Order: sequence, then structure tokens, then C-alpha cells
Amino acid sequence: MNEYITKPELLIPAGNLETLRTAVIYGADAVYIGGDMYGLRAKAKNFGLEEMKEGIAFAHAYGKKVYVTANITAHNSDLNGIRNYFRELKAFGENRPDALIISDPGVFSIAMEEVPEIEVHISTQANNTNYETYRFWHKLGASRVVSARELSLKEIAELRANIPASMEIESFVHGAMCIAYSGRCLLSNYFTGRDANLGACTHSCRWKYHIVEETRPGEYLPVEENERGTYIFNSKDLCMIEYIPELVKAGINSFKVEGRMKTALYVATVARTYRKAIDDFFADPELYEKNKPLYLEEIKKGVNRQFTTGFFFHKPTHEDQIYDHNTYEKAYTYLGTISGVREGLYELEQKNKFSVGEMVEIIKPNGETIETKVRKITDADGNEMESCPHPQQMIYVDFGSKLNIYDIIRRKE
Repeated sequence: MNEYITKPELLIPAGNLETLRTAVIYGADAVYIGGDMYGLRAKAKNFGLEEMKEGIAFAHAYGKKVYVTANITAHNSDLNGIRNYFRELKAFGENRPDALIISDPGVFSIAMEEVPEIEVHISTQANNTNYETYRFWHKLGASRVVSARELSLKEIAELRANIPASMEIESFVHGAMCIAYSGRCLLSNYFTGRDANLGACTHSCRWKYHIVEETRPGEYLPVEENERGTYIFNSKDLCMIEYIPELVKAGINSFKVEGRMKTALYVATVARTYRKAIDDFFADPELYEKNKPLYLEEIKKGVNRQFTTGFFFHKPTHEDQIYDHNTYEKAYTYLGTISGVREGLYELEQKNKFSVGEMVEIIKPNGETIETKVRKITDADGNEMESCPHPQQMIYVDFGSKLNIYDIIRRKE
């Protein structure tokens, strides 16, 4: 029997209906999404109101929760729109969001006035670094606060010991790390006019930088740290899959994964791996320890920029940065998700090209992975094809194995 009583929530991102359904099916306890406005991922496809209602209804049918981001730093011109937006969410009735994720005190006040029946979670953008901040938000009615990524596990444990038991702590445990303090960045706005704090970040921190001396225009000097290169702001990705016991012991209630702009393959890979790791630990800590190498091996199959433990154990050093490139490591390519079956062939919308005779892998929500060969491909009219070169084409495939809806097809690169 595990010594830790409360199993943490696994909170997975979704940028559209496809990834929301994937997150729910592959093990999330809750999913966080953004609407067309007022969230900090404007470049994600995001959800219109009808899609949002459909997605929440889907999650609720499986007993899962959905949280909606409204975490921009609002200007005067945003306030009336935000008020109307919250009223529209309230009108969803039983399929309204389970919580709103907010950083701005003004937006928080509007939420308390317009939708007091919806919980409010305080975003990491609000600089939540101490227990008095948590107490402040708790007194105002917030049920959860997302810890700043700059906190160590020791500091989070101190938070837990000094806040009400009913106050929940949510912490990022996996995904991209932001170079700016608590995610509040001005680089994008300065360089491109696209404000990261209004959801339009251009990820300027990932660019390659040089210095120009004022009296020598045109002479570009690389910004270097010894021989390692010039991507001075480019952090490795956070990954805490090997430290579930430490996260639980610190008192974190919700394990949050970053990535509302990622594919269904990424969502499925991360969700089912963390799901298994959490469940294994609570079933038997020795089983968890035994399976650690398997968790890490599987999590590396999702796109990543190598891994770091961020601030959890120490302040990051040069070892937590990538100085020679800003591209992802990609072990597998997403080919599609099974959406139906017709005359013995499995239906999917093609995401990337593959061909008859290729070896592919099928990943299933229960953690099973099947390697198989593509035996046959047809188009929607039944015409056989040697390959499927057109993205988003509906195709029908014989994989030589029995599959189910929501099984995901990937190819090793």
C-alpha cells in the first residue's frame, strides 16, 4: 500500500477537438483548452464556442474535467469582451467548463461576478512564488494556484505546509520551458509587435542571436558561450517522469503538461506514459522504480528538445540549455488516428505520407504498442493507392491487425 494518499490529477493540453479526445482516451484526468480569444496560445487552433461545448460534453461523458484558459494580461479594451465571453460559457449549462485559468486580477473579478459557479485556477503567469500569495488568492475565492516554474520541490513542500488543505497546487511537470520569469515575456512584442502576454508569442527566445557594435554596422558577432553556440535562450524541455514520488511528496495536486500546439501523437505519448507511471507508483512503488527506464524510453518517442528537471532540484545551469540548434528531436512521425472501419479497412485522416509495405506502430490507450505492416490503402472511393501523399485525405487501410477507434499510427524515423 502506498504511503501517499491523494493521487494527483494528470492535466493534459489540447489545442483542438482531436487532441482533446486523444487526451481523454489516453489517460488524462483533466484537459485544459483555449477559446478563440483571451488565452496565451493564440497560434493554436483553439476552440470556437460550439467546439468547446462539444469537447466538454465528450470529456464529461468519460468523467473527465475541462479547464478553459483566460490568462491574458488584459487591457481596458478587452474587459467587456471577457465579460460577455464568461456569460457565453455560463450558458453552456451542465457542459460549462469545470474551471477557468486566469492570471489578471481584473479578469478574476469579472469571473467572480459573472460565473461564480465555475472554479477559478490562478495561472502561472501571476507569479505564484510564495504561500502568502496562495493564501491571498484562496481568500478571494480561487480553488487552485499554478506554481511558478521557478520554484523548487522544497519550496513547493513549504507552500503545501502553509496553505489550507482545500487549496490545490498545480505544477508543470513536462514540456517546453519559457525563458521569461513566470512566462511573462516582452521579446516577441519588441521584435515583432506580437504580444506574448496577449497570446501571440513568436518564440523569439528560440532564435539565433548575434551582437552588432554601434560603430561597425554589418559586422555580426555571434553570442557564444565557449564552443557551444549561439542559441542563448533555448532551454531543454522539462521532464519529471522519473520523479513521480518526489512530486507527490511535495504535495502537488495536479501534474500539468505543456503543449497546446502539439499533435495528437505527442498528447497520446505523454498522457499514456505519465498515466502508467502515476498508476504504477500508487499500485506499487517498487513496480514504478522497476519501470522507470521504460517510461523514459517511451517519453523520448515524443518530440522534444532533450530533457531537464528545470528548477525542481536546483537552479538551471548551462547543462539545461541547448546552444547549437533550436530544432526538436523527432523519433516518430504522426500518420493518423483511427476514426472508423469500413468493409474491413480502417478509416483515418492522413497526417503524413506513408506507403503500402511500410512498417508502422500502433499505439493504444491501454499502453500496448503493436508493430505491423501496411498491407493496403484505398481512397474514399475504394481506389487502391500505393501511398497517400495528400495531407488530410481520408483513407482506408489494412494494417493486418485488429484496431480500435482512437488507436494512433506512427512511424519510426
